[in-house]
Amino acid sequence: MKVKAIEKKLKFTKDENDPGVWRYVMTPEQYSSLSQKKVIREAALRSGVSQGVMQACWDAAGEVIKAWATEGHSVALPGLGTMRFGLRSKAVEDVNDVKTKLITTRRIIFTPDVELKEELQNTSIQITCYDRDGKEVKRVTSADDAEVEDNENAPSQDSQNQGGSGNTGGNTGGNEGGNTGGTPTGGEEGGM
Repeated sequence: MKVKAIEKKLKFTKDENDPGVWRYVMTPEQYSSLSQKKVIREAALRSGVSQGVMQACWDAAGEVIKAWATEGHSVALPGLGTMRFGLRSKAVEDVNDVKTKLITTRRIIFTPDVELKEELQNTSIQITCYDRDGKEVKRVTSADDAEVEDNENAPSQDSQNQGGSGNTGGNTGGNEGGNTGGTPTGGEEGGM
């Protein structure tokens, strides 16, 4: 994986007189987005089936994933992990105050497979550093401990500050229902 570390001036206030500080900010180099057609062509080549068959399978899998996810299932994405739909909502004390307007955000939650996380963990990282004038000043190859963030098991910023995440709820029909969060001790917002 290639990463750029570019020297940028960072300001922490909106004050015009804030001189800011120069820091090297790292971002992964992103290549162009691969089109669905290219992905299907490559998958067909690797599997030995025709592109038409692969396209039909791709389309069918996408429809099944959407249908099952909207029913509240966590759906396997072969070789990648699982995805599910969730939401963030405000917590209320009185059951009579429970309404769909408490939902603040609908979410798509992806949980990578262990094999995918291991692939990322074993991927070397090459960093190219550029100064504020765009001149290359250093190259570094990773020698880190290769820790991979696990969003499912680590407490989120929201759960630490606003009441946690829950795994309750489900498909109850109609427009109301779905996954809600919060904690028994209160808190502004939960989510899943």
